[in-house]
Amino acid sequence: MPPRHGASLCAGAGLGDGGPVRYNGAMPIRRLSALLVNQIAAGEVIERPASVVKELVENSLDAGAKRIHIEVEDGGRELIRVADDGGGIAADELPLALSSHATSKIAEADDLESIATLGFRGEAIASIASVSRLRIVSRVSGAEAGAAIEASGADVSTPEPTGCAPGTVVEVRNLFFNTPARRKFMRGERTEMGHITDVTQRIAMAHPDVGFVLSHNGRKTLDLPVDQPADRRCLAIVGEELSDAMLEFESMEGGVGLWGMAGLPSLARSSTKYQFVYVNGRPIRDRHVGHAIKEAYRGLIEPTRQPMVVLFIAVDPTEVDVNVHPAKAEVRFANGNAIHGQVLSVLRQRLLGADLTPKATLGGTEAASGLTFEQAAAPATTEQESVERFVDYFRTMDPNQKGFVYQQVKAELGIEQSEQATEDEPRLTDPIGVSQKPILQVHNSYIVTQDENGLVIIDQHALHERVMFQALLDRIEAGGDLESQRLLTPAVIDVASREEAALEMLSPLLKRIGIEADLMGPGAIAVHAFPSLLFERGVEIEPFFKELIDRCGDDDFKPSEEAALHEVLDMMSCKAAIKAGDRLGEEELGELLNRRDEVERASNCPHGRPTTVRLTIRELEKQFKRS
Repeated sequence: MPPRHGASLCAGAGLGDGGPVRYNGAMPIRRLSALLVNQIAAGEVIERPASVVKELVENSLDAGAKRIHIEVEDGGRELIRVADDGGGIAADELPLALSSHATSKIAEADDLESIATLGFRGEAIASIASVSRLRIVSRVSGAEAGAAIEASGADVSTPEPTGCAPGTVVEVRNLFFNTPARRKFMRGERTEMGHITDVTQRIAMAHPDVGFVLSHNGRKTLDLPVDQPADRRCLAIVGEELSDAMLEFESMEGGVGLWGMAGLPSLARSSTKYQFVYVNGRPIRDRHVGHAIKEAYRGLIEPTRQPMVVLFIAVDPTEVDVNVHPAKAEVRFANGNAIHGQVLSVLRQRLLGADLTPKATLGGTEAASGLTFEQAAAPATTEQESVERFVDYFRTMDPNQKGFVYQQVKAELGIEQSEQATEDEPRLTDPIGVSQKPILQVHNSYIVTQDENGLVIIDQHALHERVMFQALLDRIEAGGDLESQRLLTPAVIDVASREEAALEMLSPLLKRIGIEADLMGPGAIAVHAFPSLLFERGVEIEPFFKELIDRCGDDDFKPSEEAALHEVLDMMSCKAAIKAGDRLGEEELGELLNRRDEVERASNCPHGRPTTVRLTIRELEKQFKRS
């Protein structure tokens, strides 16, 4: 039922007397109390105990602290104590520290144009004090004694002299004690402590010169020394065991400096939790930077997974606005496109220059029994599943199988068709002029060969998919459209009205990939030409075209963008590539391996699945008790 005349629904209001609370405009305008103002600010700044830790630690860093000790009880719900050895707060300034919009970090509007500190709004301490029982003890360097001040909601004491070491200690007890609605929404002890650990690690990573200690319920959970090298600080947080899987990079371009560590594709996770992005030492989220990171890994990880990356961006403070988010978690760049391009280019080049082949390890004490594979860096990943499937093939291999069994591959491999091999050919071959490495095809699905580092196992479908994708992309980027096959009779496809509208938007992209199609009438599209590659591989026109139209319905699908073209070429290469179960000839296997050495990102198919895993010589020697 619509509101009565003169009444409106009050946004965010609760229910009373069985219906929504209504505001009739009769209430007078009034000035809110200082406590209520601070509690409203706390609602924006203090989301949970981790928010308190973030604000207090940032204040310590701005005060020049070299050592910061964080003590937490009950996940921060009962106690958060942050102690530092920074510059301290003078006794006569302690009341100001508890006042809203009082700060030592900016003085006038022009200061907002070049903020170089982590905190500057002047509302954090006042907001925390309004929803907790807070105590500050501080002493400036050179003072004979320190001073203490306490606050509980609206009640604030006068500073009292006290003995203490130089620096500041802030105690926050009973968070949200006077706002029970907020307190009941806090999660369990373990969850809240997880958030505190995460925010502490993110801040600590950007300040390797500062020592951090984090304790929970009297037990030390994090201990980072003073003056750590930047790379060691990063690894101390993401995991020392990942040192061989993190690629360091550095760049300086147009006054913007980048430094960081990019994780191998095998470290990709299900969320962005393991992406650490900083601007001038401030942990931030930014859609331009996030998109650049994901694009740099396109084709190296599955679309649903996120890369592990540590990225530090150094930029002139006047070129970035950090005052666009209450919790200072987001920024706005003066030239976001330039930042995006630089991040994308640097990460892409670093990944192209690295060996991205995943390494597998054999588990178990005996090589002949209980054979399993484990991917060292991240359990239960696609690489592990791929290797386990390969092992399953070995387990079920026909013991009477001898050598290769061949099947011709279409002309897209670009080689002469080889004659059918006989059952008497040797299992390992070394075709002259094609490959100088021994090659074995296992169950017509996997290719086994060697390189200087050990045994290499290749998924033939995934590798051929990558080879074809790169060939198609190179042809289009060179300025040519893909070859097409005209149909004697148009293929008529029934479509919905939404799909009819999509045809016009897709037209430029369809021409580039060799498809000619137009509306034949209401609810029907006629396809007059189809890519020769797909036609020769027996790809059915209607299912392929319907899938392409369906993807066009995605809001992120824009044919004018490079990503859209890549997505369509992904589809084409997947449909046209040789499949698991296709038998390959000796020359065809050698040619496919040669193409692997020539193609960029050959370690992964265009969808991000691995094409290759490696068993190192060291791992094999270990299994055969030779080391």
